[in-house]
Amino acid sequence: MLHILLVEDDVRLASLIQQFLQANNFRVTVLHSGEQAPAFILAKQPDVVILDIMLPKLDGFSICRRVRKKFTKPILFLTAKDSDLDHVIGLEIGADDYIIKPVVPHVLLARINMVLRRTQNTKATEQDSLKIGQLSIDKKSRQVHLNKEHIELTSHEFELLWLLANNPDEPQSRDFIHQEMIGRDYDGFDRSVDVRVSRLRKKLADDTQKPYKIMTIWGKGYLFCSSAWQ
Repeated sequence: MLHILLVEDDVRLASLIQQFLQANNFRVTVLHSGEQAPAFILAKQPDVVILDIMLPKLDGFSICRRVRKKFTKPILFLTAKDSDLDHVIGLEIGADDYIIKPVVPHVLLARINMVLRRTQNTKATEQDSLKIGQLSIDKKSRQVHLNKEHIELTSHEFELLWLLANNPDEPQSRDFIHQEMIGRDYDGFDRSVDVRVSRLRKKLADDTQKPYKIMTIWGKGYLFCSSAWQ
């Protein structure tokens, strides 16, 4: 039974979500304040964390920032505001997805299952590891090394890198990446893919002004340049 941590200060909403997820075979722990959440997440390593953004004492963004380097499993945000800025901030600090309140239980369940499928890496592929120049990617351990130095990636960043590195020197369209990574069609406005590419570039020491490792090919998408890793 997979373990979900729900951090939500609305007691009634938290109870409803907990009951629904438990009825769908998840074990659910609820915290009503953000103050205890970082220690709980790092100690218990739940399979999924659901964070309300507006929490007493410690907000959801701050919790995510504190744990993200040591917690690589999915983090979903609950937000009462349909704000592009909230969504971008959440993605930039390592969130995997976000749900806009009022919460529709079956939509929440679908989103949870979607991020779990991604992190469990159920997509069929024959390769378990890749080595491209100084870059090494191990699928089983989900470890990445560049010039023998370990690179800390979130689960979503790892999957994006794996997707691009398995298709080197060939532009991958934003539509394709969005469908593979987010699990739904690109609507022309969602910046999720762009944010994650930007974060990945920074961690892999790419030039953020003139990227040459993960290049932007205008009108076609993103290209993983194999020669840049030599």
